[in-house]
Amino acid sequence: MKRINTYKKMFDVQGDIDLKELKTTYRGLVKKWHPDKFQDNDSKKVEAEEKSQVIIDGYHFLVSIAPESKEADLEMYKTRTSVTGIADFQYEKQVLEVTFLDGAVYEYFGVSPRVFQKMVNTDKLMRFSKRNIFNAYLYRKAKKGAVAAV
Repeated sequence: MKRINTYKKMFDVQGDIDLKELKTTYRGLVKKWHPDKFQDNDSKKVEAEEKSQVIIDGYHFLVSIAPESKEADLEMYKTRTSVTGIADFQYEKQVLEVTFLDGAVYEYFGVSPRVFQKMVNTDKLMRFSKRNIFNAYLYRKAKKGAVAAV
């Protein structure tokens, strides 16, 4: 959740994410911090390179959790979370990363260690996830795995 709040603060987002406003703010920040604005011997060039990378990462992250993006992926998400099984999952700092059998990876934010421990101990992983994870936490499609597990 810290990551979400940090990016929302950077882009001055209050409440739900509006993609049009986000894009406008993104363009303004990229203009301000573009490394090409600075001379090679300017100490600000290195700072601008780092800052511009953070801006780009933040923009892509916020787009991935925006309601419009999630709505566009909703049918596939429903199918994936009801039919496709779970190949693997990892947990770190209240972020649960679930890899499905088709190779898709989703991140779920704010998952408590207690809920994760219950997930680890369950003998019916998909059933537990449907009831306690998939529709209970903010999520985003993170990446596509290289090889789908069978």
